[in-house]
Amino acid sequence: MTFPSVFQSDVVDALTDRIEQLRADTRPQWGVMNATQVLAHCCVAYEMVFENKHPRPNALMRFVLRLAVKQAVVGDAPYKHNTRTAPAFIIRDARDFETERQRLVVYLRRVQLLGAKHFERKESLSFGPLTALEWNVLFYKHLDHHLTQFGV
Repeated sequence: MTFPSVFQSDVVDALTDRIEQLRADTRPQWGVMNATQVLAHCCVAYEMVFENKHPRPNALMRFVLRLAVKQAVVGDAPYKHNTRTAPAFIIRDARDFETERQRLVVYLRRVQLLGAKHFERKESLSFGPLTALEWNVLFYKHLDHHLTQFGV
């Protein structure tokens, strides 16, 4: 399966349009997160790239993640509904919907502006170096999964 490229402005425009359709009271079609939590949850993937706020797993955990999780994250198969998430991606505190929405759009634009070349062989905290194609799948597939979860 080929995913649209988050390194192209038209794809980011389409994703942004979908994000803008989301409302704080939009109900999910599955799962337990509300719309604000899902926006904050989606931001975590970008925080792990651009912010220094999430610790890098130890070597043993990275090995396990590469073996057991990496293919599910950067592979072609879609995410299953209600799949368990990593602890860093669980949002429990109260967040502001508009703030989280804007953070996500800014992160998306940043990825697009930096381009595929910037992400080629860029280190992932969990999986080690990824190709630009793997980064694209990671970003697009995750966001599309959650936007679909909320019907946008």
